[in-house]
Amino acid sequence: MEINIGMAKSGRRAYGFDDISIVPSRRTRNPDDVDITWEIDAFRFRLPMLASAMDSVLSPATAIEIGRLGGLGVLNLEGLWSRYEHPGPLFEEIAALPAEKATRRMQEIYRAPVIPDLMQQRIAQIGEAGVIAAGALTPQSVERYVDAVLASRLDILVIQGTVVSAEHVTTEGRPLDLYSFIADLDIPVIVGGCASYAGAIHLMRTGAAGVLVGVGPGAACTTRGVLGVGVPQATAIADAAAARIRYLDETGRYVHVIADGGMRTGGDIAKAIACGADSVMIGSPLAAADEAPGLGAHWGMATFHPTLPRGARVMAGRLGSLEQILVGPAHENDGRQNLFGGLRMALATTGYANLKSFQKAEVMVAPAIKTEGKDLQRTQRVGMG
Repeated sequence: MEINIGMAKSGRRAYGFDDISIVPSRRTRNPDDVDITWEIDAFRFRLPMLASAMDSVLSPATAIEIGRLGGLGVLNLEGLWSRYEHPGPLFEEIAALPAEKATRRMQEIYRAPVIPDLMQQRIAQIGEAGVIAAGALTPQSVERYVDAVLASRLDILVIQGTVVSAEHVTTEGRPLDLYSFIADLDIPVIVGGCASYAGAIHLMRTGAAGVLVGVGPGAACTTRGVLGVGVPQATAIADAAAARIRYLDETGRYVHVIADGGMRTGGDIAKAIACGADSVMIGSPLAAADEAPGLGAHWGMATFHPTLPRGARVMAGRLGSLEQILVGPAHENDGRQNLFGGLRMALATTGYANLKSFQKAEVMVAPAIKTEGKDLQRTQRVGMG
């Protein structure tokens, strides 16, 4: 339903995860009988998740560990691991920087050139460990580096930017033609971000295996403040899911909707799936892992942009091991550990057997549900307080 912003402008009401709640159905299930596996192209994962292509989250070592736990780590192929042979001291420096100096110093650190040989070494390291190797490149760089990453036997390519469109207009040079580029590749490609029905369906028509949905919801992202652009995640995912249905009707081809950003707890992940996502991409929850290369600090791919940074270095702290955060056991009661145990229990509690059926769950607008009856937790700052 359209709402009048003023006499010359109308708009839609949109919803984030905190605005909605999942409604139980008429049945419940045993959690052990619930299937949360995810398949994309020829690849199958025990967990429906990708770890964000952020230097603070993903190193080759954490990508390997996430793969061992059943998820997919996406390495930032234009990040520190591809610019420096031994980036460890730089991670230590970034984590220790005062807030007022962090952005400027990171811009300096990221001026070092990307080295294709290092890209290949990092991808090979992940693949040789026996897990699926995925890496992310920006649209403006993907044609320059694609031969190098394909030679290193990358399994899945992610083309990722703040907003990626199938129709980029420019008077400077030749824009990336996603249609022909993806058609010429022998590996699946995931493309994003987008946050609208039109943006999603046009990316689907490029031949992408999956689209990333999310503009600005990440914990370290400042896009919504710097650019004023973004859509709350629950609405963005539901709109992209509608585009998926339309595209499937047109072509018979299923394209995966991957919710990217804005999820802090297992409940948030459950809401993303219930709104229509097939899988989720998470960053800040994993930046708080003991193994995370950011050492408790967290930043995104646009934080160090040379002229218009659209991210902040935030402190994610330390929460536990990657295993604890992803699959438990949880020793905290706020939903930030055992994320996918939380998803499994959400399906069981509402009676759904798998992710596809859970996408049909009833959702209601319930902005106060997180605080309803939680006065003691709020005043004592425990649990959901």
